[in-house]
Amino acid sequence: PNAISHNIIISALVKSNNLNKALDLYYELMSGDFSPTPCTYGPLIDGLLKAGRSEQAMKIFEEMLDYQCKPNIVIYNILMNGFGKSGEIDIACDLFKKMIKEGIRPDLKSYSILVECLCNAGRIDEAVQYFEELKLTGIDPDTVSYNFIINGLGKSQRLDEALSLLSEMKNRGVSPDLYTYNALILYLGIAGKVDLAVKMYEELQLMGLEPSVFTYNALIRGHSLSGNRDQAFSVFKKMMVVGCSPNRETYAQLPNKC
Repeated sequence: PNAISHNIIISALVKSNNLNKALDLYYELMSGDFSPTPCTYGPLIDGLLKAGRSEQAMKIFEEMLDYQCKPNIVIYNILMNGFGKSGEIDIACDLFKKMIKEGIRPDLKSYSILVECLCNAGRIDEAVQYFEELKLTGIDPDTVSYNFIINGLGKSQRLDEALSLLSEMKNRGVSPDLYTYNALILYLGIAGKVDLAVKMYEELQLMGLEPSVFTYNALIRGHSLSGNRDQAFSVFKKMMVVGCSPNRETYAQLPNKC
């Protein structure tokens, strides 16, 4: 069999949770005259990272470089995503820099990976920096990348910046989705800006989006935190009327009846 069919077998083994068999096959092939390609390494590195075997993933990546097999953007994105998700964000950022140094231009996915990981780690200033850099390089952010940064800013109580990005995305022709509005409703409510949270709730419906149980819970929470007991119950009744089933979180957010 040629390299393509071997790569397909390796990928299939990884996908079917036979990672060790995939590695055995890879090393068996490498002991012969097999010429690996990025398609050989991608599934192996991805599988190892998802299995929490990051050191081994990096070892395979280094072997790839030793065999003069030039990594492409897919390989770098797999690595950055894996290390970023496991909390090893500095390694992900170093890989991003290495990729640029190697002459590979980051794509939207590369930037989105870093923005999401940095936001999750509370490193919001760095996330904003990468998000701005992404726009400067001429890449158009999509709804998902805007959501990462809006959620991160909201969580850090930088709500003016989050709302400014909502306006920016609409001006750029990028449609906000339910996740965008849910994040804003949640964090505006927590910050005591319930009027703005209600405005977001109304706006999402004007956009043709359907509020979810998360939307209603966030709104109930905002009203409860601000002492708007009647409004909290009014939102609860509204969700029952429209057929949105409350969950445990809904009842936890409702103010005490007594």
